[in-house]
Amino acid sequence: MAGIVDLIVAKRDGRQHTEAEIAWIVDNLAAIPDYQLSAWLMAVVCRGMSEDETTWLTDRMARSGEMLDLSGVPGPRVDKHSTGGVGDKVSLVLAPMVAACGATMAKLSGRGLGHTGGTIDKLESFAGFHADLAPEQFRDQLSDIRVAIASQSSRLAPADGRLYALRDVTGTVESAPLICASILSKKIAAGADVILLDVKTGAGAFMPTEEAAAELAGLMQRVGRRLGRNIVCVVSEMGQPLGRAVGNAIEVEEALETLSGRGPADLRELCLILGSLLLEAGGVEQDPERARERLERSLADGSALAKLGELIEAQGGDAGWLDDPTRLPHARASELLLARQGGFVQVIDARLVGAAAADLGAGRQQKGDPLDLSAGIVLLAKMGDRVEAGQPLARLLTGDPDRLPVALGRLEAAFQIGPSPVAPPALVKRVFKAQAAPETAPTRDHGDPWTALPGRQGLELPGNR
Repeated sequence: MAGIVDLIVAKRDGRQHTEAEIAWIVDNLAAIPDYQLSAWLMAVVCRGMSEDETTWLTDRMARSGEMLDLSGVPGPRVDKHSTGGVGDKVSLVLAPMVAACGATMAKLSGRGLGHTGGTIDKLESFAGFHADLAPEQFRDQLSDIRVAIASQSSRLAPADGRLYALRDVTGTVESAPLICASILSKKIAAGADVILLDVKTGAGAFMPTEEAAAELAGLMQRVGRRLGRNIVCVVSEMGQPLGRAVGNAIEVEEALETLSGRGPADLRELCLILGSLLLEAGGVEQDPERARERLERSLADGSALAKLGELIEAQGGDAGWLDDPTRLPHARASELLLARQGGFVQVIDARLVGAAAADLGAGRQQKGDPLDLSAGIVLLAKMGDRVEAGQPLARLLTGDPDRLPVALGRLEAAFQIGPSPVAPPALVKRVFKAQAAPETAPTRDHGDPWTALPGRQGLELPGNR
């Protein structure tokens, strides 16, 4: 077997790794010095990876730690992942909707970092809610109420933790094969049969262009299919925030509004689109229109909202807050952003809005930073709206009044107002519907039998990362 220097040179020169070489790199991550592993990552960014290489890397990373066994849980077992956005509280609405309609939502989620929010942080707005579930608790809860949202863990695909820590500080994040392997390895290890991937595009997203997002979505679907998973991918808009609330507790309030049959039109519509795709891919409904009607009924009859209450109670939270959102954390200080001129809102830069929310205390710059769950921003105007000079564009909320000036300046820069009307961008750009996974395992080039891959089935579900 070649050493790491030989593999760096091979990739630098554009040669394809063998499966055995990929396996050696993943299995020896702890022993490879940072400077050499960083050089290999940069070579991958510059030279790329073939679909075979990406598949082998994803598979080996998925099996580098624990593999959650959901075989005893009623199906269809589905999961959903977003590549990150601003105001993206979709999981809070989608998970109970889908569970109320007969699928089992086995959701592993993370915390927010920087300008993007985290589902676990938002759910902790309910006093007592905990996401650290042992595997038996996770499986039992799925069997009982068909929905659980648990924390990710460093024990799930730990190879990704080692690689991502370096990618984050060496300028090697923006690589479709590496992003694909990072996302899919954790999702495959988490055990769901059907995985929906919402790839965001626009100013507030990882993938700024629709073309790059579509390339990543297509790659993840093909690789996931080769590894035996039913993958649905959607490319959705993140140029402006989703909905009107950006924060934690205020996003929960907006999710409750949506589950009650109200809420912002864009959030409701995206949840219905994604939910229809999941029900169709999972075989709950064969026709997407009937799937959508079923989801709409879950909102109208209150079953989706009730399912969220079951989820909150099962994980130790106070579900009484569903009936009285005023009991959620509320900010002590607020300020309005006023329009300096009249016209039409032409741009609301989602990244700047997310950064302003973080300035207020709603986000963290480093893992472990405390959050102000009451902090955030409520958008009072969206793209395409006509506004007058002096009209409120947004309300800023925080528990610390000293945070307001910096956030106000950043938020003002997020809005562009001009004389001409504009149409809001399309909510969903592309859809990659699920296809049946192949019956045979991925093609292997030589040696390294499938059964030799590491991985411990059905061990402890991860805690917080």
